[in-house]
Amino acid sequence: MKALFLEGIWFHYHDGPWVLEDLSCNFSTEDFWGVIGPNGSGKTTLIRIISGLAVPQRGRVSLDGLNMQDMRRADIARRIAVVPQDSSPVFPFSVEEVVLMGRAPHLGRFQFESDSDLAIARNAMKRTGLLSFARRSMTELSGGERQRVLIARALAQQPRMLLLDEPTAFLDIKYQKETFDLLTELNREQGLGIIAVTHDLNLASLYCERLLLLSGGTIHSLGSPEEVITEERVTDVYETDVRVERDAKSGRPRVMIR
Repeated sequence: MKALFLEGIWFHYHDGPWVLEDLSCNFSTEDFWGVIGPNGSGKTTLIRIISGLAVPQRGRVSLDGLNMQDMRRADIARRIAVVPQDSSPVFPFSVEEVVLMGRAPHLGRFQFESDSDLAIARNAMKRTGLLSFARRSMTELSGGERQRVLIARALAQQPRMLLLDEPTAFLDIKYQKETFDLLTELNREQGLGIIAVTHDLNLASLYCERLLLLSGGTIHSLGSPEEVITEERVTDVYETDVRVERDAKSGRPRVMIR
């Protein structure tokens, strides 16, 4: 079922130029999506629109058949969770405290977490391999471990879709693989829809089932990695001469600079 529908989205910041122009797309809850494109193409803005953090000047975002602009923030957060880039200062909260923050959309005003909320948070930590880190301070964790905490916090919201903005931007190759392996597991085994913004074309090609390639705030192409990542399209959008080959193991496209 198509759970999220963007129809004719136009958006700009203040009095600036259009960042997104007449953008329409369906996102299903079953798929692992990758959003790719050069700097300034509108990737992060698209995530803000989908999550309800930014409101388009024109167009409509529908979630489960409802206009997102008519929905309360808590109702959106019960369906869609956002994992930001891990670039903010780290505060000395414990891992468990941070993950429990994900229960906020399910709590009433001035309501404290119950045993049920704690059980949900612990399950989120278990699914992300963090249960033994529950009492550890965030200041003691590596970048890859902190990223898993942010994913666990999002899972504690019990959403249907997970939005990630450059989830591996500051991670080495080991943690990049671990992060995308985890996202794939959540998508395939837990049925969680994933939309991940990434600059890494090869990670997107290897892990994502569907790709949306943005260029200048519009959709340049949309489809499978084989359909989207071609020499012609990547060279056109990124203005860089590349060679695209098939990976010997996965059969997916692999991009190399000439």
